[in-house]
Amino acid sequence: MRLQPDHGEQSYVGMGRLKGKRALITGGDSGIGKAVAIAFAREGADIAFSCLEAERKDGEDTRRLIKQVSSRVAMIIGDLSEPAFIQRLVGETVQKLGGIDILVNNAAHQGKAVDDFSEFDADSVEHTLRVNVLAPFLLSQAVLPYLSPGSSIINVASVQAYLPSAEILAYATTKGALVTFTKGLAQSLADRGIRVNCVAPGPVWTPLIQQSFDAQKVAQFGRDNPMGRPAQPAELAPAFVFLASAEASFVSGEILGVTGGKPLG
Repeated sequence: MRLQPDHGEQSYVGMGRLKGKRALITGGDSGIGKAVAIAFAREGADIAFSCLEAERKDGEDTRRLIKQVSSRVAMIIGDLSEPAFIQRLVGETVQKLGGIDILVNNAAHQGKAVDDFSEFDADSVEHTLRVNVLAPFLLSQAVLPYLSPGSSIINVASVQAYLPSAEILAYATTKGALVTFTKGLAQSLADRGIRVNCVAPGPVWTPLIQQSFDAQKVAQFGRDNPMGRPAQPAELAPAFVFLASAEASFVSGEILGVTGGKPLG
């Protein structure tokens, strides 16, 4: 990218808020997932994260940064659109970390922006739904036997769930689904002491942006935000730390907007 995102490599300082926890983060190779992995590790958690084969190089950098503070880190390569990988991801995480206390459903597919609704094709829409909705659903089921009271599931929606852009409507639709999923699953798991929450970012400077939009839109990205700029991934990480920590012990079913002033809804 022309301007490299800040994942908190130099700035994030942990305070032990997740000491002894074991976290599985999808899409930990870059963007928000990488920032969350770095923050969780510096807060004392052991980390497993998923990564596509094509993003292995970025994933190795995440693993390097985590190993500076944590002796247990696992990078697990595979495609979340394949249900068989989801089972393997959970199995390897449990094997390498000894269990799971926190699941962060972060990985997402956005795809190229389109100029007209008729340009969306069935294959790309189905792939977006598989990665962004089906994978979090199946992952949450798969980790459930390993979670205990005090465990936490954190989904990642978007301001797009409330203010959808027509050019990325498939992506926006999946983020709306994750809001509903979060609220419903929180009620379903409350009696087990498992909390389910969601972070809904506004514009964030990640590789997803450059992959989805043309150069002109990339150059203007986030400027219509009340703060006049996109967030850096490092600015999202503290919201995830809060929701995963004991500080949020009575917080469940919530959608935490980190939008730079743009209202959700």
